[in-house]
Amino acid sequence: MLEPKHIAIIMDGNGRWAGRRHHNRVFGHIRGARVAKKIIEHAAKIGVPHLTLFTFSTENWSRPDDEVNFLMRLLVRQLNREIDALAKDNIRFRCIGQIACLPTFVQETIARVQEATKNNTGMNLVFAVSYGGRQEIRKAVEKLAALSASGSLRPEDITEDLISQTLESSFLPDPDLIIRTSGESRISNFFLWQAAYSEIYLCDKLWPDFNSTDLDSAIEYYCHRERRFGRTSQQITENDSQSSEEGRELSPCLV
Repeated sequence: MLEPKHIAIIMDGNGRWAGRRHHNRVFGHIRGARVAKKIIEHAAKIGVPHLTLFTFSTENWSRPDDEVNFLMRLLVRQLNREIDALAKDNIRFRCIGQIACLPTFVQETIARVQEATKNNTGMNLVFAVSYGGRQEIRKAVEKLAALSASGSLRPEDITEDLISQTLESSFLPDPDLIIRTSGESRISNFFLWQAAYSEIYLCDKLWPDFNSTDLDSAIEYYCHRERRFGRTSQQITENDSQSSEEGRELSPCLV
């Protein structure tokens, strides 16, 4: 059974969860952070190699200042609290996004946690912070254009693989499974280049209600999907049969 190597989650619904309970939006973010901690722990426990959480988008800067400021403080608080747990669970932490746009105290905390976990060899945990898929692509195009202008790169040598390698998230494989909570069906400017063949799982639950069983259900959904990558089902079946035959030919006979 094929299991996802890279799971990416759009954690949506904190504000609505709080609103339905007549609480301030920040209460939903606090609850959402607790859920994120549990999901990270569960993903590491079941052996997910790469987990990306869409933590704060470039569009989120347009929210009220008090909410943005709270989210920045909450991020720092959670990272400071979990740095020992990341070490204990052998999790490597990284961030992608326009990190230079974050307050200095947030940048410093991110840098410290990344440095402290850089030699960990377990799950890669990635926070997409001040991240936008269009912005990531634009930045990659800008780099390639500069190389072309300097004569170091011919335009005809720009391939899809080269673009992928130029993206900030190039250290990650493309997400196999993208999960979005809250019942919304938008990709919301997340991993636009990388999501070309991602399986997308929509969960009606708001993020603060999401749990490890829901993650398991999403993975089970993925495992039963037929990933064709532009091919037909017949081609996949024939290829699997051919691979199986080749495997039998190469296997030593057991007497």
